[in-house]
This record gives sequence, C-alpha cells and structure tokens, in this order.
Amino acid sequence: MPDVLGEQIAVLCEEKVPVVSTTFGLLPSPVKDRLHDTGVPIIGTATCLEEAQAIAEAGYTAVVAQGFEAGGHRGSFTSVAGNPPLVGLMALLPQIADAVSLPVIAAGGIMDGRGIVAALALGASAVQMGTAFLTTTESGADDVWVQALLNDPHVSTVLTKSFTGKLARAVRNAFTETMSPCDNEAASYPLQMHITEAIRSEAKRQGRGDYLPLWAGQGVRLARRTEAAALIRSLRDEVDDCVGQFTAANTPM
Repeated sequence: MPDVLGEQIAVLCEEKVPVVSTTFGLLPSPVKDRLHDTGVPIIGTATCLEEAQAIAEAGYTAVVAQGFEAGGHRGSFTSVAGNPPLVGLMALLPQIADAVSLPVIAAGGIMDGRGIVAALALGASAVQMGTAFLTTTESGADDVWVQALLNDPHVSTVLTKSFTGKLARAVRNAFTETMSPCDNEAASYPLQMHITEAIRSEAKRQGRGDYLPLWAGQGVRLARRTEAAALIRSLRDEVDDCVGQFTAANTPM
C-alpha cells in the first residue's frame, strides 16, 4: 500500500512550504519530527480543550480553536459517548488560551472586524476565516455555491453527516432536510462520501445547489461580494474602527 502521507510530507519539505496546518487529529511522531527538522511550523485544529492540550503536548507550533459555528467539516478527533465536541467559539477560545502556551488561532463564524476584535479580546493571537472568502471574486467556489450564500435572505446552516459521513456544517437545503431524520444512520467517512458521489456529481452537472454540500459557517449572512484584497482592507478598517470606539468610550472626558 503506498505511503500517501509520507509522499505528501516529502513534497512539502522539498517545496519548502512555510507552514503546515492539519485537522482531524495528530500527525504521527515521525512525520511531525521530519517537519520540525525542516523548520516548518505545524498548526493543529482543536474543537475542545482536551484536543488543544493534546496538540500542545505533541509539540505543535500553534493551535486553531474551531468553534461550533465553523463551516465545513468539524476537526474533532475526540468524542464523549460517541458524540464529537460541539463548543461555541466564545466559550472555547478563552478555555484554550488559558490552558496552553501556544498561540491560539480563532475560527468559526468570524466574518468582519467586530468578530476579529472579539476573538483577540478572548485570547486569540490571530483568526482563521473561511466563509468570508468563499464569496470573493477570486474564490474557486462554484457559482451555485456563491449565489446560495449571497442571494438567499433566509440562508441558514446545519450540521450534517449525510454528505460524507463526517459531521460538517453546510447550507440547509433539500438534501440535508430529506436526510435529517436518518442523519445519525449515515455510513462512516469516507464510505458515505462514496455513496453520495453520484448524487453530488449529477447535482453539480445540473447546477442544483439544493442537492450539493454547500459548506458555510453560521456567519454566512454577513458574506459580501468583493475582491480578496478589498476584503482584507475592509477588515483592517473595521478592526481599527471597533478598537477606536472602545478607546473613545473609555477615555476620560
């Protein structure tokens, strides 16, 4: 059986990739050691305090605190009574920031400068934003995906296993609603992903977003259509404005 992970790590080292970010668990020690020997910082993903502590103990460089609000697949690698952790970012972030000495990167539902400032106030060193960039003009997301995020005033999201067998947050649509009653009976990952492959492929061919996994976080209604560089500038200005408001409010008259 080919060593796919080993081959991937070899390419990362050969190409001198500056940072490696992982999810769904911890890298095997030999792989982690090879990256460290090459001088590559490694970032792990945690959805609960225990996962963050495991990442810190494994010698990672930084940890992403992925809140319940985040779009796409949950990065969980632990469970309680068979259920993955479902902790919101506001509760998760200070717990992790207080417990580990690593830089903490906040992820989940952050869409604008207000969210960035809130994350920094709760102990984050940086933020990781996904959904906010799905609707930029440079995004590789299909048009049906982008339009679903931008044009539906009632767009909402749901956690589902039905597309892949692994819990993930996606736009609520006909597929998620139809499968909802039996969501917990979905086959495990990646078997469920193969089971739904034909449906997803045909839905994509027909441009049917109601049967596609349109990953998105809970902050989706704050999405905006703009260039990525313009979004970065807007975020910077929003952070400055937000901090300025707090500073002014606390300045003695």
